Amino acid sequence: MNKFEKNVQSKNNDVIDSGLGFIVGFIGFTVIYIIPQIFSIIAG
Repeated sequence: MNKFEKNVQSKNNDVIDSGLGFIVGFIGFTVIYIIPQIFSIIAG
C-alpha cells in the first residue's frame, strides 16, 4: 500500500460525487438552453 492509499483526504463515495457532478452539469446546460428560448419567445 502506498502513502496515498494510507492518507485518504476524502472518504466520500465516488458514485455520489459523480452523480452530483452529472446533475450540476445537466442543470447548467439546461439553463444555457432555456435562457435563449425565453428570449426567442419574448422577441416573438
